[in-house]
Amino acid sequence: MHAKDSKKPTLSFWQIWNMSFGFLGIQFGFALQGGFMSRIFQTLGADKDAIPLLWIAAPLTGLLVQPIVGYLSDRTWHSRFGRRRPFFLIGAVMSTIALFFAPYSSALWMAAGALWILDASINISMEPFRALVADKLPDSQRSYGFVVQTLIIGIGTWVASNLPWFMTQIGIPNTAEAGVVPDSVKFAFAVGAVVLFGSILYTILTTDEYPPEDLDAFRRENEESKGFLNGLQEIFKNIAGMPSVMKQLGIVQFFSWFAFFTMWSFATPAITEHVFKATDTTSQIYNDAADSVGNYLGTYGLVSMFFALILAFVTSKVKINRKMVHMLSLIAGGVGFISIYFVQTPWMLHLCFALVGVAWASILSMPYAMLSSAVNPKQMGVYMGIFNMFIVIPQIVAALGGINFSYKLLFGEEVIYTMVLAGTSLIIAGLANLLITDRSATHDG
Repeated sequence: MHAKDSKKPTLSFWQIWNMSFGFLGIQFGFALQGGFMSRIFQTLGADKDAIPLLWIAAPLTGLLVQPIVGYLSDRTWHSRFGRRRPFFLIGAVMSTIALFFAPYSSALWMAAGALWILDASINISMEPFRALVADKLPDSQRSYGFVVQTLIIGIGTWVASNLPWFMTQIGIPNTAEAGVVPDSVKFAFAVGAVVLFGSILYTILTTDEYPPEDLDAFRRENEESKGFLNGLQEIFKNIAGMPSVMKQLGIVQFFSWFAFFTMWSFATPAITEHVFKATDTTSQIYNDAADSVGNYLGTYGLVSMFFALILAFVTSKVKINRKMVHMLSLIAGGVGFISIYFVQTPWMLHLCFALVGVAWASILSMPYAMLSSAVNPKQMGVYMGIFNMFIVIPQIVAALGGINFSYKLLFGEEVIYTMVLAGTSLIIAGLANLLITDRSATHDG
């Protein structure tokens, strides 16, 4: 089977589901990391303003790891495991170990180190999954394929975000002595580790890959350009020569991921303080409130799942304007974040995060559908990895003081203003879609 786009067969929903199912576990890792690492940091004594800095190792790792993994996966072919699947397996093993041990950290430096290892490991698996969709699907199915991935991600986000709350409901304690992570969080991370490994293994066992069109030529090219320095030179060459669509999407991505990094870093302290009036991290009211925050974060995962389901149906039937879908979705999410400031009763947070879920579903699908139509298929892995720069750079900016400086300068000292900052950033990201004018990227092929 040749990998030329014109010769790629259309795949069924279940074939796309199988090759994307590993994202369920990846999202378990990201949801537990994003929803509860800040809680772990606070439990271990971190000041709220120090939380973003504790997160910085994660995006720094992604900045380095993903372009390299993408480049290596483009150059890999194994007769049994294919091109992308070896990286799925390596990342799965490392992520499973890191996810299991993260909540057992007894000091801040250990928790920050666990986050670093976990994020690096998940990154090894994640971008090859994005490249696999582009490898396997013709352009006419790209939006559909990335939306199916988003559907799986939504399921993972909802279930994983609710795991600590569920553990509490079945009787596992959600409080512990000062400086100790509650058992409900530990059990949730253990379940996440099992799901992560199992789901990625399922994709490895149920999905095949197309070999290079000319395997002998592929091997000769790899032999001629082998070596660490040649690899770095090739990556930097690709960065310098990235398509204009990729640069325009980079602006959208910057403000989108700045917003979500702000949420992951500050949603727990912002909501527990502003809505529940809870500040003592050893108290029952704080831990109940923190469990509830996980429940609200689960809402954005649940809604992203349903929105992705709707998009999957639509994109399987008609061609869509990817740019307009993305713009309107991001603006909806921005309104959701800003609305948190005005919440009077906790149940209203479900409505706020429902709007955030619409944005999340679009962030995980539309940019990749647009990008995959604008780059050389032979370099899909490395460009997907390079594209990650526009995800991790805003996180690095945020972690190095961008959040603390911005929300205090623009809005005020109260930590709830971080959510207003996130909303503002997401609306800017939505409007930035107007910069993208290449019709081959903005519309289904």
